[in-house]
Amino acid sequence: MNAQAKPDHGGGVDAAVAEWGGSRADWLDLSTGINPAPYPLPGFSPDCWTALPDQRAQDALIAAARRFWAVPEPAEVVAAPGASALIARMPALCPAPACIPGPTYNEHARAFLAAGQPVLAEGPAPVQVVVHPNNPDGRVWPATVAGGRLTVIDESFCDVMPEASQIARAATPGVIVLKSFGKFWGLAGLRLGFAIGLPETLRGPTGHLTDLLGPWPVSGPALHAGTVALQDDAWALATRIRLARDAARLDALVPASLVGGTSLFRLYDTPDAARWQATLARHHIWSRVFPYAPRWLRLGLPPAHGWNRLARALGECQ
Repeated sequence: MNAQAKPDHGGGVDAAVAEWGGSRADWLDLSTGINPAPYPLPGFSPDCWTALPDQRAQDALIAAARRFWAVPEPAEVVAAPGASALIARMPALCPAPACIPGPTYNEHARAFLAAGQPVLAEGPAPVQVVVHPNNPDGRVWPATVAGGRLTVIDESFCDVMPEASQIARAATPGVIVLKSFGKFWGLAGLRLGFAIGLPETLRGPTGHLTDLLGPWPVSGPALHAGTVALQDDAWALATRIRLARDAARLDALVPASLVGGTSLFRLYDTPDAARWQATLARHHIWSRVFPYAPRWLRLGLPPAHGWNRLARALGECQ
């Protein structure tokens, strides 16, 4: 993989609009795995926007995160402006070759290659990175996965299946668990993510992860909204139930075989994914295809108003 290659992500609706027309507001973006029914934002005090984030707000967020994810006591929780910001800094904690089994979320490999560190698809390496559950196929990893000096477990999509979380391993030397706020809570634009591990694991040759992130890494609004959302267990439970129901509804709607996924995104085996993507795009529905798997099409869940349009578009894909 070329470290300078164009990132291969979901999203990119602006490019879809340029090719297929309409305005951004016309489109259903199903190319990501973001909850289409986001957490209702709380009210914000003026200080959230006008003052530098204070330590009390950060402490409140960290306490809420520790409780929600049952973080083991010895582990430290570091908040950052999105999981992507943390992924980009993992190579600095252990400058060494990394084993990243694929296919998976490509920002991990991109980060190590950009740092000049080789990436292996299999075999022993000082660093082991797994996405759990995996993006795009939903594969879950056994808790025995370990690297030589550092194991990174990306649990960005694990909040839909908390019983599978490996958060207890954050108390093990050399293990870091990454969490994303944007996916399950549907607030990707807020930019909030967490790295959880022992203090010595979060320290690399050039300093602790908090030093690498710089001062005030998380905005005041993100600190407040994250704290409120992480304390709302009733919303989390109801959301897991709804997502599971909607994922089953999507599977019943798509005339293709299910490869895997989570309740936030589904991966299907189609006769021709590029053709299906183009058909959906004519209905202003954006989906995700993969350059390494021409039959794979990934769909996120539509918002409540989008099901009928999606059903009509899928009817033309057969």
